[in-house]
Amino acid sequence: MEEVEIPQYFLCPISLMIMKDPVTTVTGITYDRDNIEMWLLTAEEEAATCPVTKQKLPRDIELLTPNHMLRRLIQAWCIANASYGIDRIPTPKYPLNKSHILRLVRQVNNHQLCVEALRKIDALVIENEKNRKCLEEVGAIKAMVTFIVKSFKERKLITGLEEALRIFHLVWSPTTENNKQLVKENHDLIEAILWILRSEMPKNQVAINTHAMVVLKNVIEVSSSSLLSGLHPELFQEMVNILRKERKHYISQQATKAALQVLIDTCPWARNKQKIIESGAIFELIELELCNTEKRVSELVLCVLAHLCTCADGRAEFLKHAAGIGVVTKRTLRVSSATDDCAIQILGSIAKCSATKEVLMEMLRVGAVSKLCMVIQASCEDYLKKKAMEILRTHSYAWSNSPCIQVYLLTRYPG
Repeated sequence: MEEVEIPQYFLCPISLMIMKDPVTTVTGITYDRDNIEMWLLTAEEEAATCPVTKQKLPRDIELLTPNHMLRRLIQAWCIANASYGIDRIPTPKYPLNKSHILRLVRQVNNHQLCVEALRKIDALVIENEKNRKCLEEVGAIKAMVTFIVKSFKERKLITGLEEALRIFHLVWSPTTENNKQLVKENHDLIEAILWILRSEMPKNQVAINTHAMVVLKNVIEVSSSSLLSGLHPELFQEMVNILRKERKHYISQQATKAALQVLIDTCPWARNKQKIIESGAIFELIELELCNTEKRVSELVLCVLAHLCTCADGRAEFLKHAAGIGVVTKRTLRVSSATDDCAIQILGSIAKCSATKEVLMEMLRVGAVSKLCMVIQASCEDYLKKKAMEILRTHSYAWSNSPCIQVYLLTRYPG
């Protein structure tokens, strides 16, 4: 096929591709709209300059002027060269402005207009990052929180909840101070999300629960210590229900990961740790890991178990499950350095504080002792090797006669 020479001024200076929607900046340089908008959105404040002239460039994308003449020239050229495989550029969408998006956000508070407004905002959110950024700037998160909490207080599972949760999830930015202030002490929002998770939705149950769990994770990540330390047991019971649903394939893995992250973020508070244990989480965590094949889920599950095994009740529940030590042993040196870290923490807690004769024999029987020997010979971090060595030396009297442990290892590596 004969090559076609593309006029240089048809190419965007950023991407070096034919421009689909040429716009001119205040510096007089023309770029493709998507490229220059992304440049402005992602540039640091001091780096908001024209890529060509290096002059300072306003970050307001509404100051970009459509270059209609150039777009018509490019379109005509594409049509004239269609026989060479040149595609006609699509007609660009008219760019949204903040006033239009702000009007939609305000309509969410109007009982008669809220459902349609949420659907339109949802479509904008899914479309591109530019829309999400604009929605955040005009207060979309506050509008979604108000809508969700109002639905909860009125106990109305109205149409629009799925859209409101998805909008929150996609627009949310934890680095925005206004967002953090809005949710960090918001008990009502957490109660509303739990209400959604417990409710029977007429349709899209899995999607709604997934969005609700991701929103809950986002909120918990920035919540204050006073809110986190006073969480109700019902929250942890609902997280356990999510883990149970995952085993039965009644919910998405994204929701499961969010539930596990919520447990990790709330574990540092001793009262929460006890509530998590009392909710039956340890049994469900082990059962989930027995059938799990996903790396990230393994990392999160073992992280939660490592937290819970730091207390006596947690270790007792862990040891009640016949497969507890076995599943942790199996994951060691087979998933990631993160799981290795947590697995050694768990085995270390058990060996230090709950090492009855039966437990030590169980560790030997399921291969935990052999795996600890492998850890000190593998390319693991030094602190993990040291921890494994401590466990082996502490209980060498119980394991030294077993062919599973090589006694020379206890003297080969210094403590």
